[in-house]
Amino acid sequence: MKFTEEHEWLKVEGELIVVGITDHASSQLGDIVFIELPEEGTTVSKDDEIVVIESVKAASDILSPLDGEIVEINEMLVDEPSKVNDDPMGDAWFFKIKPDNSEQINEYMDEAAYTKLIG
Repeated sequence: MKFTEEHEWLKVEGELIVVGITDHASSQLGDIVFIELPEEGTTVSKDDEIVVIESVKAASDILSPLDGEIVEINEMLVDEPSKVNDDPMGDAWFFKIKPDNSEQINEYMDEAAYTKLIG
């Protein structure tokens, strides 16, 4: 897995990259009450705002970590956004992206570097 400074995680799954938020981000946000996910088939550029999360504490935007096409979204989160609080690093992933350049993922931190960042 790789991690962004914006507290997203990225996991390679074949030719796709699965993206979600970290435990740290989930706990900082508090109880999540709404998530707006991008449309499947949307072409995005790195740093585009593509997910909106609202919690009891704040609203946040998730930025695309990569250039590519959104090929799948986690429909479960639309009806049950609180699942992100239960399992942010597992079942509560946000979307899968087919990257234009799979090497972009190498720009991000490994787990040790991310742990140091939030430490």
